[in-house]
Order: sequence, then C-alpha cells, then structure tokens
Amino acid sequence: MQQVESLQYGVMFKKAFSKPSIFKAFVKDCLGIELDIETVETEKSFSPVIGKIDTCFDLFAEDEKQRIIVEIQHVKNSDHYERFLYYHCVAILEQATKSKTYKSESNVYTIVILTSGDKHKTDMLEIDFDPKNRDGKGVGEINHKLLFFCPKYINDKTPEPFREWLKAIDDSLDNNIDESKYHNTNIQEIFNIIKEDNISPQELAKMKEEYSLEEYKQKEIEEKKEEWLLEGLEKGLEKGIEVGMQEGLEKGKEEGLQEGLEKGMQEGEKKKQIEIAKNLLLANVDISIIIQTTGLTKEEIEELKY
Repeated sequence: MQQVESLQYGVMFKKAFSKPSIFKAFVKDCLGIELDIETVETEKSFSPVIGKIDTCFDLFAEDEKQRIIVEIQHVKNSDHYERFLYYHCVAILEQATKSKTYKSESNVYTIVILTSGDKHKTDMLEIDFDPKNRDGKGVGEINHKLLFFCPKYINDKTPEPFREWLKAIDDSLDNNIDESKYHNTNIQEIFNIIKEDNISPQELAKMKEEYSLEEYKQKEIEEKKEEWLLEGLEKGLEKGIEVGMQEGLEKGKEEGLQEGLEKGMQEGEKKKQIEIAKNLLLANVDISIIIQTTGLTKEEIEELKY
C-alpha cells in the first residue's frame, strides 16, 4: 500500500493532470484523441471576459495543429451540470469572437470529474452537440462534447480504457493506494506525484484551505440540523392541526408534518447559506468562492454587505 494525498483536493488533481504526458494519455483514453501539446494551463481564464460571469478552467490545453481544445474540471458542486455547460459554451463563444463567421475554429471537449458522487449514480454522462436526424444519428456538423465522469460509480460495464483512470481517482480518496493493481504507467506516475513525501509546504497549505472550507460548510450544516428539524416539526404540527380539523387529526398530522418538515428544511437551507456568506464576507473571502460555496447569486451576496 502507498500513502498518497487525495485527488479530491483541487490542488492535487491539477498537480497530477497538468503534466502534459498524463493529460494527453487521459484524454486519449477518454476521447480517443491524440493531442499534440507542449503545455497544460491551470486556472485558465479569458480576457476580456466572455459574457457577464468570469470563468476559470482547472486544466486547459489547446492543440492548434488539429484545432482541438480540451478542458478538464474537478468539481464538488451541486450545480455541476449547469455550471460546466456554461463553461463549455464560454470556450466555444471565445472562438466566435476571433472568427469572421459563427463556425468554431476548434472543437471543444470538456471533461468533468465528479469525485464526490452525483444524484444520478452513473459512471458517465455525455452532452453531444451534433444535430441528430429522426433516428438519433448525428450528421457530423458539430463535434463539441461535454463529458461527466463519476469514479464512485464505476462498474463492470464501464468501458476500458478509462475505467482504470476512474478507479485510480476513486481509490486515492481514502489516501491509500495498492499500486500493484494498476498497469497503466501514467497512472503509476500519478501515484508518485501525489505521494505524501512529494507534497510541498505550499501545496499542503492549499489542501488545508480546501479542507477547512469544506469542514466549515459541514459544521454549519450540522449545527443547523436540529434547528431545521424543530422548525419543521413546529410548522408541521401547525399544518397538521389545520388539516386535521377538516379531515381528521391523524391524517392531518401526517400530511402537515411532512409538508412542514420539507418547508422547514428549505427555509433552513437558505438561512444557512446566508449565514455562511456573511461569515465569509467578514473573513474577506473572494466573492467567487462565496458564490461557489453557498450557491447564492452575486446580487444576493452584494446585498449582505450593507
């Protein structure tokens, strides 16, 4: 067994996959594309900003000869489908600003790695932008693709060769790797890169920041759980009495309690987001991080400053 740092940390994921040889190998196994690149950019953004929301890509590489752009994102957010559809479209739109026509100069492929799981519980989902005929067959006009991989749900039907990559990512999450189970030399190199002995003090500090932020969010949720439950019970009992007077006390309690619990949880969740945002504002945390952490809009957060 080998002790490694988890690829759930963004700093570790970017450190491993920003190496061009590893990036190229991963893309080849996921997309079947041989990239010709020398560098992989991290935290890539466009200037000027495309649209009204700034975007930052974890890993970004452009093959100018073949006119291919590939982005890899590592994420733990609940809104990942909408978020990275937007990111994907931004990368497409950025090309339109440089072209005389609406046709993209390069094909754009976005790969999103969902290390924390997903409500759909499937190993891979794909958004294919190519127009389809009535039989569902693509006509080959548009090659842009957005792929979501979830290592937590790999199974016997997960295609090779990317199954081994997803398994390696998932195995790293508990900080222990049995490297003898892996035969891909690029994956073995990842294990060496994220080995505990190879982590710099600066990288360790960034991981601690990521961990502290996640721990803070979980602590806030735990502290509010009892409050949400009591609030839900109170509202549920009120509704139960109201309905019970009309249809019978027992039936009213059951229905009212359920509705009250659900409403209480929803209201509690919103209050929790606002409290977290206020605390992060007091700590001078960047507004983009607050948006990502709480799910509140920029406008809602700006209002909390006053």
